[in-house]
Amino acid sequence: MENNIDEAELTVNQKSQSDRRFSLVTVENPNLSIDYLVSLGSKLTDESCCIQISYVPDKLVLKPEAFEQYLHSFDDQDTSSLEALALNVLIDLNNEVVPRWVQVRAKSESSNHRVLVEDRQPIWENEELLSRIQKF
Repeated sequence: MENNIDEAELTVNQKSQSDRRFSLVTVENPNLSIDYLVSLGSKLTDESCCIQISYVPDKLVLKPEAFEQYLHSFDDQDTSSLEALALNVLIDLNNEVVPRWVQVRAKSESSNHRVLVEDRQPIWENEELLSRIQKF
């Protein structure tokens, strides 16, 4: 199968991904022995959609103001696909914050379109904590 991705386009995409991830500023988790839930949410600058994340930190905790700035990095990118946006956020959080468990919810402000994606570290489980999370 022929690869239709232009090298220049790939370089631009990698640069924008790197720039995006750079804004995910973290601090050390104050207590690694306790599972706790962190929830953050914000709208994109153009208010086209709302992104809500919930995660259980491992070694790092995302600074709340960094998450809002991170979402602003999507302003120059095509966010017409809510699925792609939610998956990009999930991948970026998994790479930069490396949470024990993470959930990303994306909701269009102009329609009833919603997307939910989540991931967890392979051996992590805490069903009691996760049972407290708002249902999609």
